[in-house]
Amino acid sequence: MPLKAELHCHIEGAAAPELVIRQAQKYGKDTSPYIRDGSFVWHDFSSFLAAYDFSSDLFRTEEDYARLADHYLTSLARDGAIYSEIFTSPDHATKAGLSPKAYTDALGEGMARAKAKTGIEGRMIVTGVRHIGVEAIEQAARFAARCGHPLVTGFGVAGDERIGDLEDYVRAFEIAREAGLGITVHAGELMGWESVAAALDHIRPSRIGHGVRAIENPDLVRRIADEGVVLECCPGSNIALKVFDSFADHPFPALKGAGCKVTLNSDDPPYFWTSLKREYDIAAEHFSMNDKALTAVTRTAIEAAFVDRKTRAALLARLNGAGR
Repeated sequence: MPLKAELHCHIEGAAAPELVIRQAQKYGKDTSPYIRDGSFVWHDFSSFLAAYDFSSDLFRTEEDYARLADHYLTSLARDGAIYSEIFTSPDHATKAGLSPKAYTDALGEGMARAKAKTGIEGRMIVTGVRHIGVEAIEQAARFAARCGHPLVTGFGVAGDERIGDLEDYVRAFEIAREAGLGITVHAGELMGWESVAAALDHIRPSRIGHGVRAIENPDLVRRIADEGVVLECCPGSNIALKVFDSFADHPFPALKGAGCKVTLNSDDPPYFWTSLKREYDIAAEHFSMNDKALTAVTRTAIEAAFVDRKTRAALLARLNGAGR
């Protein structure tokens, strides 16, 4: 089994159904509209967001968040992952009644617990949410830039791609870049190749969340390959949300074949009936990738990770050691 690494996962969206049910019991909420037979139920993007918001609302205290991060990273490590980057949302923390700092510290505590048990290395990417607005995104960037938490190493923007222009977020990304944070931005998932081009033009990220719709423009694919921008691909998520009809139609192999740096990620795993392990299994089954090719994908992720040189070297040593 090849070792794995993940760069694209929303921590609130990683809460397993059994953990959500436990939290619902704690807060006296009824999960039946959203969870049936141990699985999340939704039928379109709006009902997915409703289930996501319901579950996210069940994480309210610092201990809740510590448990969430610990639970997720420990499950990843069981499936052979040595590295995990999670998207965090200060806006969500505020809604839950916690300060962004208390929320971040709590997630960091959960990551530390998982590392102590399993050795998995983790980092946090603070994200602003497009559909909340420009001011909230700049606030998230200012928090990321000055929070000083050793595990906060990146900044990104997620949320509904159909709302707002990437140009509007340039200032937020500059705040984060000046603070030395790694830069990633969601683009080319619900919207077409133009959103990926706009991300490259205005934001100049080292990585793009999804980015798969770039396949619609061969010149853009060449540009991504030439600039060495890493794509955080989430095939299971793309099929669940009907971005593509089937794995046979998914552009992961074509992007890889064109020289783009691609990685495998789970996005909001239980909502899309997936896991990081399943994403690697999908690549093996549908994209004809053997263990050597999958290990190369993990290596791409570690090389693109928002970590210091020493941590990267240690992770690559683990990967190379496992490959012998």
